Amino acid sequence: MENILQNPPADHHSIIHYSISRASSEASKNAVFSFANRNLKSLNHRGQPALMQKTWHIRQPDPESVKRLRRTLNCHPITAAVLINRQIHSEKEASDFLNVSLNNIRSPFSLKDMETAVRRIYAAIKGNQNILIFGDYDVDGVTATALLVDFFRDIGANVSYYIPHRLREGYGLQANHINHLAQPNEIDLIITADCGSANFEAAAIARNCGIDVIITDHHNISAKIPPATAVINPKRQDCTAGLDQLAGVGVAFSLLICLRKFLRDEHFWRDQPEPNLKNSCDLVALGTIADIVPLVHENRIYSKTGLELINANGRIGITALLEAAGISKGTVDADDIAFRLAPRLNAAGRMEHASTAMELLTATDINHARQIAATLNGFNQTRQDLERKIMDDILSRLDEQPELLEKKTLVLWDRQWHEGVLGIVASRLVEKYYRPAVLIAVKAMHCKGSARSIPEINLYERLLACKDVLENFGGHSMAAGLSLTRENLKPFQRQFEQAVSQRITPDDMVPKIFVDGELEFTDISEQLIDELESLAPFGAGNPEPIFMARNVTVASSKIVGRNHRRMVLTQKSNSAGKTINAIHFNVDTGLPLKNSFDRIAFKVRWNRWNGIKTAQVVVEDA
Repeated sequence: MENILQNPPADHHSIIHYSISRASSEASKNAVFSFANRNLKSLNHRGQPALMQKTWHIRQPDPESVKRLRRTLNCHPITAAVLINRQIHSEKEASDFLNVSLNNIRSPFSLKDMETAVRRIYAAIKGNQNILIFGDYDVDGVTATALLVDFFRDIGANVSYYIPHRLREGYGLQANHINHLAQPNEIDLIITADCGSANFEAAAIARNCGIDVIITDHHNISAKIPPATAVINPKRQDCTAGLDQLAGVGVAFSLLICLRKFLRDEHFWRDQPEPNLKNSCDLVALGTIADIVPLVHENRIYSKTGLELINANGRIGITALLEAAGISKGTVDADDIAFRLAPRLNAAGRMEHASTAMELLTATDINHARQIAATLNGFNQTRQDLERKIMDDILSRLDEQPELLEKKTLVLWDRQWHEGVLGIVASRLVEKYYRPAVLIAVKAMHCKGSARSIPEINLYERLLACKDVLENFGGHSMAAGLSLTRENLKPFQRQFEQAVSQRITPDDMVPKIFVDGELEFTDISEQLIDELESLAPFGAGNPEPIFMARNVTVASSKIVGRNHRRMVLTQKSNSAGKTINAIHFNVDTGLPLKNSFDRIAFKVRWNRWNGIKTAQVVVEDA
């Protein structure tokens, strides 16, 4: 269970939390909101990633449960405590978590409309019909598209693919796509990848044109579903499979599992080898981790299996991308995918066309793949330059209009902004100011925007409350896209602020850090680091463990890069004088650097370099 430190510490942020927890009246809450915003502005150092320290929530697992699990697993007590904190209590739960196996996935056959979809695809294969995979332009959609195209190509089906242009065509299957495809003998069956759940008009037109549509998607879907042949979306209200945390590529993978089994039952594999779907888990891992879905259950199994493939002899395109990103094969983890590979793949759709990323993932020649990877590197650099420009523009605007930070949301727009990068900039604003943010690119008539939220506020629900002033919107609780007319920009700004204000509390607007427990530097051992690494991949739903250490002294330090502080740390209570290497990312170098800390929150990892690994802590808060 999570407990918050009860005594009000002296730092500003903890005072905020202490006051909020005791604010009983609406007036008191508003006063705390005002105090929090004043404190936020007083800490405003331009260009730094965060303005407010986090409140620390110290997890305190039941000691008896920790002892029992430690004895069962014969592991370090800290490891047992972390597992208990992740609600893993029994030997079986721990075994399944630590010993990842594809045999432990839940049955995808229970997904609604799965049998209908599989039978229709079988008919298309046997009848030599033309199948089109229609994918989304983000990493989840591109990997799902590559996954399906690879499978159908391998079995000799007539398959092609189409990914819309992000800026010119927008998201999802649209009526004009069907009108273009509905040529004589052009397409018989469309299978969507990571899209389609809201495309009612396109599905209806396709049906009238004699084109069957199978939707595979994972985005939020209303009770009314599109008139498609099959709609495979685990978030359907009438779907009881329990797989609603799958990414779009995970839903597509589920379809292939069921299709392969159906083809086996039909003796399809008598004349050709049956595909080993495990070899496709590298694509599933890429899309799943990039889409920031919870890394639990099937998502954890697919991601860990896929990472093992990527670190072994992965596909040519991924190998070329690793080289371009300067990542050594054999050490790739979820962070590498989330922060280094995914941005490069996403840059294709943001800057030019996602087909470049698709071409890389399906490449068969390493030299060609390296050329594509270099192109993606260029796109990514352009993307970063645009992000910095927009972020600087927004920071200048907030300096000039500080009253904007008195609101519970940030809704901003501009004619010059590139809509392809707005989602990333919105994420940076959420990280910096810890409130939902919506950034909108203004066009002649129609405006397109990207929204990001904090865990405490369900973004999709709050946008639903603004549907009257939106043309279209869709997404998840944490991220969404939307479109609206210029006339509705200010009405939307007002309505979104009101919708969020109805749900948000002062405590919600304070960033939080969840600490797994106190850990002395002297207790950090090779065994512990190895055991903690076995809990990976880390991400949403399975965060990397964070620990606390008290009375920490900086033995030495230097700034590396622009604003990262590399240190050697020790503890005053450490009579043995043990030191440990540390790195603190994105420190404010404009302020005096501390030589000691009352407490730090940190992660502990192996730092691998040139074949040598050393213990290192990554400071998260101090």
